[in-house]
Amino acid sequence: MKYTLLSLLLLLVLTLNAENKHSFLRQHGTSTSLVVNNKPFIVLGGELGNSSASCIDDIERIFPKLQRMGLNTVLVPAYWDLTEPREDEFDFTLTDKVINQARENNLKVIFLWFGAWKNSMSCYAPQWFKEDYKKYPRSYTKAGKPLEIASAFSENVFLADNKAFTKWLSHIAETDKEYGTVIMIQIENEIGMLEDARDYSKDAERLFKSQVPQTLTSYLVKNRKTLHPDMIKKWGVNGFKSNGTWVEVFGDDIYTEEIFMAYYYASYIERMARSARNIYDVPLFVNAAMNSRGRKPGEYPSAGPLAHLIDVWHCASPTIDFLAPDLYDKGFSEWVAKYHLNNNPLFIPENRLGNNNGVQAFYVFGEHDAIGFCPFSIEDGSDLPSYPLTQSYNKLNELMPLITKYQGTNTMNGLLFDSENKERVLLRDGLKITARHFFTLPWDPRSTNGSVWPEGGGMIFKLNKNEYIVAGSGIVLVFENENENKVQKSLGEDGFVEAGGKDIINEGWKGGSRIGIASVDEVMVNKDCSFKYIRRLNGDQDHQGRHVRIGVDEFKILHVRLYEYK
Repeated sequence: MKYTLLSLLLLLVLTLNAENKHSFLRQHGTSTSLVVNNKPFIVLGGELGNSSASCIDDIERIFPKLQRMGLNTVLVPAYWDLTEPREDEFDFTLTDKVINQARENNLKVIFLWFGAWKNSMSCYAPQWFKEDYKKYPRSYTKAGKPLEIASAFSENVFLADNKAFTKWLSHIAETDKEYGTVIMIQIENEIGMLEDARDYSKDAERLFKSQVPQTLTSYLVKNRKTLHPDMIKKWGVNGFKSNGTWVEVFGDDIYTEEIFMAYYYASYIERMARSARNIYDVPLFVNAAMNSRGRKPGEYPSAGPLAHLIDVWHCASPTIDFLAPDLYDKGFSEWVAKYHLNNNPLFIPENRLGNNNGVQAFYVFGEHDAIGFCPFSIEDGSDLPSYPLTQSYNKLNELMPLITKYQGTNTMNGLLFDSENKERVLLRDGLKITARHFFTLPWDPRSTNGSVWPEGGGMIFKLNKNEYIVAGSGIVLVFENENENKVQKSLGEDGFVEAGGKDIINEGWKGGSRIGIASVDEVMVNKDCSFKYIRRLNGDQDHQGRHVRIGVDEFKILHVRLYEYK
């Protein structure tokens, strides 16, 4: 009885603590959800360009536009050089303006601390810090060249950075505690070493030649079964040693140097994260520039919070809630999969701004239970209602009750197609769903006249056995029994069988039941997850019951009912 009462009291305390927080992360089924003001929250965001929050007039001009674009959250840099222009003199004018403008425009804020490092460089450190390089030393290349990169091994660098960070965050805690406008904090920006894989300063050299900290080797031993494949391979080359120097444990190459540097970058960030947690307890994250285009450590920002280094970052910086990718390269679906791991929820703080952002957002929420999606330099986008991202965010705002309900239930999928990746097959309890790019249909001349195919994408929810929600843009779906025999002829532009056309598939009919489309309705989603009917789509709009489709120039939400017949 005592044990039961104690457990109930502990649960009550934890619940009250959670309710007193404006934002926090919690497990929801198989996913991690962001909770804001005690409700699940999906970040439909955008990140401002680097200099767009350095001017009050710009902030006042941009924030109303972001609301018109359908955003619910804006990611905003906080600049060390403008926060502490003179040592020990602090100015929070820009931070206050951001928070006030966000409140006026019904937006939440995620601040990005541009402190000791931004895209590896120390460009946002104040002038008084930069000039006193003896007190605040730089990183060095192997050739001995000093870099515009503050040393992560310097206690003075940390103390100066952390002092400004904590003063700034304490001001936010004081002014925002009743409102909860600020819902997450990113510490530093794309931290990492350039030119070489690691720092060659005297302190770095000494530590590299020393024993690997027991904290890291013990972590690797304890978590060996769940380590990232790249880490288990790298560690295994030398026989999974649990003690020794960095070279003895991991081998003598630049990837060992990257692991070494990651450990000390993460250790630096951990100390800042602990400071933050004690001041304003919101989710904390770090972001990474990708190791893409065949580059090696030092050619990309070495040792940042990259997927293949996640074990090092989790070990040395456990207070950080997740690692986030900044995505500017091709292969979007492959990159996001690297960061949606069982120990790392997916959040995209930066993505290349473009007309495909709308379908990408649908995809990551449907396929990866993402916490949020944020194109970069969002103020350069359009706030016209026809702009793809605006259309997308408006529909995703409608879908929010369904997304937050079905996250982590494995009943939701995302779809993303282009001219090379045209089809995906989903199997659900005997039902086969073949999803394709809209231009696989012959009816739009852009599909065959050499035009570049815009990306198509969306999401599909299974509500019941024969009931689905399909939403997005530029997709077409066919529903069949998984074991249904195939009899299919090639079709002409008018939808009828081509004269003398070849069989696409013809196995002959051997009996069995088939799946038919009972109805396709365009709907709006109410806050209680019920639907408001807009119109019935039949005849030409579902190819006489053969498929469900949404064109490439529009975003829709469709309620689909199926039936079975023989």
